[in-house]
Amino acid sequence: MFVGCCAFAQQEPHYTQYMYNMSIINPAYMINEPGLVEVGTLYRTQWVGIDGAPKTGNAFANIPLSDRIEISLNYLNDEIGGNIKQTENVLNIDAAYKIRLNETLNLSFGMKVGFDHLSTNSHQSNVSGDPLFNNAKKTVLNIGAGVFLFKEKYYVGLSSPNLLPNDLDVNNDILYQNAAHLFLIGGYVFDINDDFKLKPSTVVKQTMGAPLSFDISTNVLYQEKFELGVSYRYQDAVTAMVGIEVLPDLRVGYAYDFNTSVLNDFNSGSHEFILTYRFDVLGLSKKYSSPRFY
Repeated sequence: MFVGCCAFAQQEPHYTQYMYNMSIINPAYMINEPGLVEVGTLYRTQWVGIDGAPKTGNAFANIPLSDRIEISLNYLNDEIGGNIKQTENVLNIDAAYKIRLNETLNLSFGMKVGFDHLSTNSHQSNVSGDPLFNNAKKTVLNIGAGVFLFKEKYYVGLSSPNLLPNDLDVNNDILYQNAAHLFLIGGYVFDINDDFKLKPSTVVKQTMGAPLSFDISTNVLYQEKFELGVSYRYQDAVTAMVGIEVLPDLRVGYAYDFNTSVLNDFNSGSHEFILTYRFDVLGLSKKYSSPRFY
């Protein structure tokens, strides 16, 4: 009754395989392949074995409209909690516009607009009579922005997918407060020989009032079909990744996170699955092909 404390923790979902759907964190990302539509889905279950640990689902589509304009659709469902559950459902549409700086270097600008539905459900808890544990829900506007600089072999991007902080409250007491996040991403593709490509990448995450966090990843691509990788998340986890092109344009990926923090004593790791498919709508990609490996 006489001692209180304040704790800060992970707010936005982690994406170990962020390099395969960068539009979720940067609305300026482009696949830059006219006529080629990419659709996919991702599912992540974090800290398996901890009751109420986060579970995240994401469905997305990247759709070029022209050589310079591309839109992306992203739906996100994120849940945390057991008997008292916090749920976030986000639906966004991104628009990116590309400027050609020279023959090989491009710069794109992107805007993200959508809705974020927040809810807290405590009907399964054994707490009753306390107004702080009433169910609550709220839908807010979500606006984000980003820039993305890219060539055939490398990319650098800076973004904030949510520029409008918002909160969820019950009787004017705040239950959940969403802060703006800043993401810096970058990667390079090295041609080792005709069969192997080395793909290092990183994402740096910063939120006001919270410690800096970052991931460093390295993937090896064999014959453009089979991929193995490792990743390190600062003070949190090491990861093993695998990706396979099952069919032409159909790719599946899996990542396993092993915690290096004290949480390792209480869970058996995190699992993340991703499925992507690219299809040529009008046959334009064969005429204007500019394939990239990120």
